[in-house]
Amino acid sequence: MHTWLIGWFRERITVYNAPYDFDYVVDRSFPPARHELGRMTFTEVAEGTLVVWTTVCQVPAPFGADAITRVLAKPVITHVFGNILAAADAALTGNRTSRR
Repeated sequence: MHTWLIGWFRERITVYNAPYDFDYVVDRSFPPARHELGRMTFTEVAEGTLVVWTTVCQVPAPFGADAITRVLAKPVITHVFGNILAAADAALTGNRTSRR
């Protein structure tokens, strides 16, 4: 479960292909959202592991405000996911100045 200032998400892994990738779905969330895809892929590179985190979701917005929500939510979600990956990198490597 992820808990953020803007809400929470309960997730379930649906496909697990260790060590290459896994897929997940959001079973429940607040605010309610339609979640179509969650995937993390892991590729070995010279510097370590390249992680790509993909998610496709939609949060219902009143009055056709989907475009506004996308403009505001996408950078926030990208920032939060980046922070999660940076924290994981720091915890696993001890590199406190890791780049996303």
